Amino acid sequence: MEHQNAVKEALNALYHHPDDTVRVQADRWLQNFQGTLDAWQVADNLLHDSSSNLETLIFCSQTLRSKVQRDFEELPPGAFQKLRDSLTTLLKRFHKGPPKVRTQISIAVAALAVHVPAGDWGDGGIVSWLREEMNMHPEYVPGFLELLTVLPEEAFNYKIAARPDRRRQFEKELTSQMEVALSILAACLNITELKEQVLEAFASWLRLSHGIPGAMLACHPLVHAALSSLNCDPLSEASVNVISELIHHTASPNSGGISAQTPLIQVIVPHVLSLKAHLLDSSKDEEDVKAIARLFADIGDSYVELIATGSDESMVIIQALLEVTAHPEYDIASMTFNFWHSLQLTLTKRDSYISLGSEASIEAERNRRLHIFRPAYESLVSLVSFRVQYPQDYQGLSYEDLKEFKQTRYAVADVLIDAASILGGDTTLKILFMKLLEANAQSGNEFREWRPAEAILFCIWAISNYVSVVEAEVMPQVMSLLQNLPQQAQLLQSACLLVGAYSKWLNAAPASQSILPSVIRILLSGLGTSEDCAAAAALAFRHICDDCRRNLCGYFDGLFDIYCMAINGGGGYKVSAEDSLHLVEALSMVVTELPSDQAKNALEKLCFLVASPLKEVAEEGLDKKHARELTVHIDRFAYLFRYVNHSEAVAAEINKHWPIFRVIFDVRPWDVRTMESLCRACKYAVRTSGRYIINTIGEMLAKVQFLYQQHHQPCFLYLSSEVIKIFGSDPSCADYLKSLIETLFAHTTCLLTSIKDFTARPDIADDCFLLASRCIRYCPHLFIPSAIFPSLVDCSMVGITVQHREACHSILTFLSDIFDLGKSVKEEQFIRIRDGVIIPRGATISRILIASLTGALPSSRLETVTYTLLALTRTYGQQAVGWAKESICLIPETAVTEAERTKFLKALSDVAYGAEVNTLMGHVEEISDVCRRNRTVQEIVQAALKPLQLNVMVPVS
Repeated sequence: MEHQNAVKEALNALYHHPDDTVRVQADRWLQNFQGTLDAWQVADNLLHDSSSNLETLIFCSQTLRSKVQRDFEELPPGAFQKLRDSLTTLLKRFHKGPPKVRTQISIAVAALAVHVPAGDWGDGGIVSWLREEMNMHPEYVPGFLELLTVLPEEAFNYKIAARPDRRRQFEKELTSQMEVALSILAACLNITELKEQVLEAFASWLRLSHGIPGAMLACHPLVHAALSSLNCDPLSEASVNVISELIHHTASPNSGGISAQTPLIQVIVPHVLSLKAHLLDSSKDEEDVKAIARLFADIGDSYVELIATGSDESMVIIQALLEVTAHPEYDIASMTFNFWHSLQLTLTKRDSYISLGSEASIEAERNRRLHIFRPAYESLVSLVSFRVQYPQDYQGLSYEDLKEFKQTRYAVADVLIDAASILGGDTTLKILFMKLLEANAQSGNEFREWRPAEAILFCIWAISNYVSVVEAEVMPQVMSLLQNLPQQAQLLQSACLLVGAYSKWLNAAPASQSILPSVIRILLSGLGTSEDCAAAAALAFRHICDDCRRNLCGYFDGLFDIYCMAINGGGGYKVSAEDSLHLVEALSMVVTELPSDQAKNALEKLCFLVASPLKEVAEEGLDKKHARELTVHIDRFAYLFRYVNHSEAVAAEINKHWPIFRVIFDVRPWDVRTMESLCRACKYAVRTSGRYIINTIGEMLAKVQFLYQQHHQPCFLYLSSEVIKIFGSDPSCADYLKSLIETLFAHTTCLLTSIKDFTARPDIADDCFLLASRCIRYCPHLFIPSAIFPSLVDCSMVGITVQHREACHSILTFLSDIFDLGKSVKEEQFIRIRDGVIIPRGATISRILIASLTGALPSSRLETVTYTLLALTRTYGQQAVGWAKESICLIPETAVTEAERTKFLKALSDVAYGAEVNTLMGHVEEISDVCRRNRTVQEIVQAALKPLQLNVMVPVS
């Protein structure tokens, strides 16, 4: 009674107290209470108490549902009967509502059925028990119908803490009782006011269905009831759900496939197609039209392979789907977009025709089908292209509306790509160009109304990858029209994007040299119109300079002048610092194409332009500047070093400008953003220059080594990682690389001594173990024999269970690389050293990995952890299986049964003898599911394995 009163008081505070702090405290108390053992009895008592208000009833029904789902194992043996009787009484009590309470009680009964074998409910399981209850108590049918609805849904509810074996068994039990369930529902059809509820329950059972014969369903009264309800006004939502599920059922492999379901399909499809007239009926409710369109889309998606044969019946469906696509409401039209994509894949992929045998037959049938569907896809282009047009009030659109409009445009772009895949890009381009000419003509050949023209330019941009680079009829006219566009921001932005997208066509065009100057003028206009337009123009410059670099070599000075004005704010250009990097990349590509002496001079000019403001900032006092004032220039250095593919020229520039880099390293080593930018520039300099940078690399690494010990910046580790990749196998660099990795790893192992340290600095952990994996790959002769190797293995064991995804992945990959060392290293001495470190730690590593699989890490990491365990097992065979057995046997039988342990260990042992990895993955998922089935079990498992409390510092034997 004390607990009951406390619950009532907390609920009253939660819903009615004026103080937010009190409401938060009440909510927290109630959540904690739901996890207690007392919650069972208190919730049950309050639900049976006639004085309980609605708030109390809803909370207690939710609590009882949650307890049955998650905590059923808390109850003593034999509690099932009392719990079932109590829940049944409550279901009868609330058979007329409140609906929320009735639903929660129904789910609780269904969850109870998942936990206990069918025999505990009597012969035939819960469905037969339910039939008997309904026969004995017809007045409570509404409540029992809701239970019948949620039963199949709970078969796939993974909130229920049932073992995988029991969950599979429950699904089989329900499947075996399918006919009984449908007979109950058919009998309830006679009660008119329950028809909607009956149909919803039927839809729910169809989701579970396996192998119900199509001929049986075709004449089933429930199917005919659903079909007849489609003609109701307003439309029956439950009937739409039933027909939708029936369509999916007929196409499901579990039902025997389309051929086995032909009788049912022949009943459904004509009935749905007869609703076509409603699509354009203005008197119809919009939700009803959406429901009808959904059924058309379901037919298309489910029967796409049948439709792709191009039969006369198929073309009737195609015409109906085109009418849905033509609907003025985008939400309705877009329901068909997935179908047009699926049909395109079916028509174009070779697998669709493989049964025909010979290549000649395949090609002939493919061409026949493509010819049949060409008119449909030509219509599709016209039906969707207008939907990307900016609305009249576009300037008043909210952020969310603008985001939605952009998503619409990209969805339409995908449909146009599907059309281009069927028609060919050149044909699709012609259709769109005719619409561009129409838009131009309607506005007096001056694009005075810019929105229709902009929409078509966007569409032409969308299909750019499908238009031939030798297309000579339409693209020259498009490029000519672009020169006459008014200075309207959105129109010019799309024009710039289009120019960039057709850079390969520009390069291949016979008149490329004459077209490029006019195209560049368009982009210059874009640079000065708006920030979004300037971003599109800068991106277009990058594409053009990439694909037309040879044709642009003679334009370098002009491009350099454009770049100077863009980054200095001259010429009215509105290029952001971020977008200016596209221009840096663009010029870098042109420089790459120049002869070596010209490239050296060009790169020198570009680097001087970047270095000058950086030196000015340094003279004013680096320590007083905001990081952005430095990184904007350093990032440009990084792009130049990355994209100018002249090793000696880049090495000369990094050597020349190293003094300013050194100063920044010395003055701002505490500044994360600046150090990341600077290390990125150095990384690309090392990558591009290779061994030409040898004069600078020594001082660079000395600087990194010294500063890392003081400031712990992760970027020093990833710069070192690039150096290891380039110089790891160079004997002349061995001494200072050995010193580098030993210093960096020794300091990192001091920083990461507990899981709290890993959690606080996951970036250091991530980059440290990425570097370690690089060392295994590029300089094992320096890393494996070093004194730091065992310490780093110990450090990795501490951090395996870090929750940060990237850091965890790097640690597990590092361990996998060690276990797989024999695949990449042939020297026996390294294998002996590895074994001397791993074997004494094997049992502990195995235990931490199994703890990770069973709950210490999120289930999304299962695959990565499993691979690490697999690598350990394949390297150490039955010894590793023995380690795993020691660990898994620590888990009490209340959490994992002996049979479940044995299955897992057998799979692991099979893998040790060379079995397929996939066989292990299924058993890992199962043992993981068992150990995570509820919070209590997960806590028991982790308390037994103690992954965070293990003594990992094992002396090396």
